[in-house]
Amino acid sequence: MPRPESKMINFTIDGREVSAPEGAMLVDAAKHGDVEIPVFCYEPKLGQPVGACRMCLVEIEGIPKLQTGCSTPVRDGMVVYTETERVKVAQQSVVEFLLINHPLDCPVCDKGGECPLQDITFGWGGGISRFIEPKRHFVKPLELSPLIAIDRERCILCYRCVRFSQEISEDYQLVLLERGAHSYVSTFDGHPYVAPFSGNIVELCPVGALTSRPYRFRARPWDIEGAGSVCTLCPAQCNVTITVRDERALRVLARQNDEVDDGWLCDKGRFAYQSFHAEERITEPLIRDGGQLRPVTWERALEQAAGALKRAGANAAAIAGGQSTGEEGHLLARLMREGLGSPHLDSRRAGTLSLDAHRALGAPALQANVSDLEFAHAVLVLDTDPVNDASILDLRLRKGIRRRGLKLAVASPGPSSLDPSAALSIRFKPGAGAAFAAALSAALGASAELETLCGEAGVESAAVRELAELLRGPEPQQGADSELQPREVVILWGERLTAAPNAELGAGALLGIAEALDLANVEGAGMLEVPATANGRGLREAGVLPNAGPGLSQLQDAGRDSAAIAEGLAAGELSALYLLQCDPLRELADRALWERALAGASTVIAHASFLTDAINEHADVVFPAEAYPEKEGTLVHPDGRLQRLRPAIARPGSVRAGWHVIAELALRLGLDFDVLSGAMASRQLFEAVPFYSGLTLEEIGGRGVRWQEREAAAAFPAPASAPSGDGSFEEPADPGEAAGYRSVWDAPEVEHSPAFDFLFKTKELV
Repeated sequence: MPRPESKMINFTIDGREVSAPEGAMLVDAAKHGDVEIPVFCYEPKLGQPVGACRMCLVEIEGIPKLQTGCSTPVRDGMVVYTETERVKVAQQSVVEFLLINHPLDCPVCDKGGECPLQDITFGWGGGISRFIEPKRHFVKPLELSPLIAIDRERCILCYRCVRFSQEISEDYQLVLLERGAHSYVSTFDGHPYVAPFSGNIVELCPVGALTSRPYRFRARPWDIEGAGSVCTLCPAQCNVTITVRDERALRVLARQNDEVDDGWLCDKGRFAYQSFHAEERITEPLIRDGGQLRPVTWERALEQAAGALKRAGANAAAIAGGQSTGEEGHLLARLMREGLGSPHLDSRRAGTLSLDAHRALGAPALQANVSDLEFAHAVLVLDTDPVNDASILDLRLRKGIRRRGLKLAVASPGPSSLDPSAALSIRFKPGAGAAFAAALSAALGASAELETLCGEAGVESAAVRELAELLRGPEPQQGADSELQPREVVILWGERLTAAPNAELGAGALLGIAEALDLANVEGAGMLEVPATANGRGLREAGVLPNAGPGLSQLQDAGRDSAAIAEGLAAGELSALYLLQCDPLRELADRALWERALAGASTVIAHASFLTDAINEHADVVFPAEAYPEKEGTLVHPDGRLQRLRPAIARPGSVRAGWHVIAELALRLGLDFDVLSGAMASRQLFEAVPFYSGLTLEEIGGRGVRWQEREAAAAFPAPASAPSGDGSFEEPADPGEAAGYRSVWDAPEVEHSPAFDFLFKTKELV
């Protein structure tokens, strides 16, 4: 679906000639001429304006009555006045009306000092109030949810929070109850407002009516500062601003980046910051002594870890978790391959995928970006549930359906939160995602194997044919004067679709679907993988794979993947294991095998923030890991956008940078990485990956840059032969495990954030 074209028109505002996009609302168009029109209810992210607050009244030549600037589109030649006496009187009247019942509790209100109502009152209000009557009072504060408090007497009924609930997240929980001066925001049934994206209403509220309970009364605007960062708690990698006071993160706000998150955050990204300062966090090195982990100096921990790795040599293995930066992954790969001579390392939860498959699926021409999910004609969500795998993508898909007429199809082994909005929903057997993809590829190619593949996937062939027709779109009508617009289709697929034992079948089927729909040759079409971990794509491109080096380069000797590493440790064929922010018992398949593997390892070295079961029971050396606001480095978004992490808060205790620890270990093994700063580690990564060539941290900046859009993308290696998707489907040993990965909400950061205590079993009162 074509993006709206922006045609510039000229209009006059307060005597100034201004150029602005045709059709833009006056409120936005006025900004092109440095004119501010005050608003309360208007928020472009919420969609069409409602004109509820009347704060934006302006005078337009030729129209007798004042008009709302938020709901009046600008036209060529329009003459607008925002400073006439009529306008000033109207604006002062609206402010006076809003303040009739609004409490004057600014000194104690959390919004004081960063409140739009305060700013507009000083800028456009009358300065005096004629009302001496008592103001309304409510019981305060009420718990609108376990995360949000509401002071109802402060509410100006702008409707923003209700609109978010009904039109953006579509949870339909918030409403305005009662009428007139007695109106207030609540849930219809009085139950707490619990939803994956509920925290966004705090940021939307233009007054102090909705406040974050964890942040309430923690700081004032004049003693805090904001630091930009990127959330690494799920693959969506939303851009955030961290509110910092005394080197502590006190709040996380959205940092608008339309190509990544559209300005929204999930509640995990917004409230899990409490885990950064949890008492349970590891802040100093630990070694196992007498069966217990005990604090030691960095020197002793590094010496013990280096000694164990040196003894293991080529029998060592490593696994990197998704919160590791590309720089950490690259240095870890060098440590294993160059320092120890071991090819055994992995970062992919789904196991080994052939190098040709990695290259074919990562081809620049096939890569969709996040905004394509909104503007495409059709999107297929295949073997992933966005709200549990990359939460913010759920809102982007809903926006496309609501505003652009997107046709959504969902194919998954279980119910999805997107089912009610989908034009078509299909369920297949747990663990049979690859067979279903192969069946769809067969339906698009009119293959005779369709019935067999549908039987293996546990779906009706009629449903697969219906899906194929939805993706293909309408056939051209005979005698039509104009050609149909190229069909923009996006396949949003989960990493588990290419999990063992059907990795090549799933990869080949995806490529078959892409070829049948000509995704590589249609702008706005393509595929978008949802990795199982936050920086899954970045670690693969950095070379943290058993069968690929930096930039998906060919290796002389392939190593073991994560499953084979576990088997090797359990059998005594491997001896040492290096875990970089990864807990195999929580994150990887076959927990029983990993229990045996960890028990069989002579040495387990871990970077970790918390003592999870695996670390507490099996680690011999534990290095304290950084939280993402303490890190420096880069991540790669699922659509190929490199994003930069900058330190926002100080590292607690004696925590050191991850890249620094790996470089120190390498030095003790006789390998000098010549890395003295995070910027030097980034430079080494960019030089090692051919399609990152010439990239700098300055170019990445605060918005990121997609490597596919740079000239160096031509260096991306082509597959020697792309997977064909031929071969029979093999039933997974554990279909349930193959089908369901751990939700992003099930994480140590959630468990160690007091704000999320309500998600766990209620503790007995004593």
